[in-house]
Amino acid sequence: MSAAPDLSRSTMPEDVTPEMVEQIDAICAKFRGKPGSLIPVLQQAQGVVGYLPVPVQERIAAKLGIPGHDVFGVTTFYSFFSMIPRGRHTVRVCMGTACYVRGGKEALDRLERHLGVPVDTTTPDRRFTLEQVRCLGACGVAPVMVVDQDTHRKVMADTVVDLVERYE
Repeated sequence: MSAAPDLSRSTMPEDVTPEMVEQIDAICAKFRGKPGSLIPVLQQAQGVVGYLPVPVQERIAAKLGIPGHDVFGVTTFYSFFSMIPRGRHTVRVCMGTACYVRGGKEALDRLERHLGVPVDTTTPDRRFTLEQVRCLGACGVAPVMVVDQDTHRKVMADTVVDLVERYE
């Protein structure tokens, strides 16, 4: 028989506060024993912490009374769950053909330099996560960048920094 997971605070990453752990425990208590509840629990827990590190997944598994590998499997299967810290704002720059040839690559390069992080990473202050995407379906107004839910059209390298700096 394997040992029970250590649910103590000391196993959590530094950025997961005791208050967050309490919120996760409350979420798990609300859903415990309800079939099909794992995805809503993970969504709410990610909303509390901002991502789903392994210790949080282990706590959820223990609190729901399900195997940890089930939680890990769902977390890694669905793209809307993240096991690494995410920024408060997600910046997606389109690299589809129309956006690329109209200056999207230059805009993305400028953002990488300004934010000081490569694509698919998060700034150290967790303000921004920078991503490139294949297509945003707005070729007529290329190049396109989406910050959170806001779509910015015809973004150019010389204006892209001002655009992201509007987001606190």
